[in-house]
Amino acid sequence: MTGAAAQPIRVLVAEDQSAVRAGLVLILRSAPDVEVVGEAVDGEEAVRLARTLRPDLVLMDIQMPRLDGVSATRQVVAEQLADVLVLTTFDLDEYVFGALRAGAAGFLLKDSDAAALLTAVRTVASGEGLIAPAVTRRLIAEFARPRAAVRTPRCRETPDPAVLDALTPREREVLGCLGQGLSNADIALRLAMAEATVKTHVSRLLAKLDLRSRVQAAVLAQELGVDAP
Repeated sequence: MTGAAAQPIRVLVAEDQSAVRAGLVLILRSAPDVEVVGEAVDGEEAVRLARTLRPDLVLMDIQMPRLDGVSATRQVVAEQLADVLVLTTFDLDEYVFGALRAGAAGFLLKDSDAAALLTAVRTVASGEGLIAPAVTRRLIAEFARPRAAVRTPRCRETPDPAVLDALTPREREVLGCLGQGLSNADIALRLAMAEATVKTHVSRLLAKLDLRSRVQAAVLAQELGVDAP
């Protein structure tokens, strides 16, 4: 967000624990470029408010009553209501993987400090779905490892390498960089191109691969062994 006319990032906070929710809201409202437009106490309310308020981003807890955060994320993303930043204790359980398959744009540890929270919100809002490189790379590596079936929608145990045929050579290089958890700026430096061009390539490869987020693309790159140059 730059410039005097820039609009604030509109955030919906979905968290069932009132004390935690209040703390998140307090932090978010301390930032001049962030506006909290609503608060939800469960997944059903999160989806309903997302439909009504059309926020830029939903800060979504995974474990909530009535409708869990994974199911709520799936609905929000499927209806293209907002990007979703998932709050997690990062136990690497099937809830986290389910949120990934559902199209969550990023993951944030519940014990993150205020600066990390605001950075994560700004990162997702800017279209960069990979947050905290060390955490993201751990998630990607764990998810790509052969494991017992994770029963989540759109889960493909063995991705078909033929899906990559639709990509240009440059898009494959960008996909490989995503698999390493690189940001747009990092990819731009690695491949000697403008950051705006990187964003274009990312958008195109996501569309071609029928993926909902950069994190999904990163996992696919790992699963198919797509290397970065």
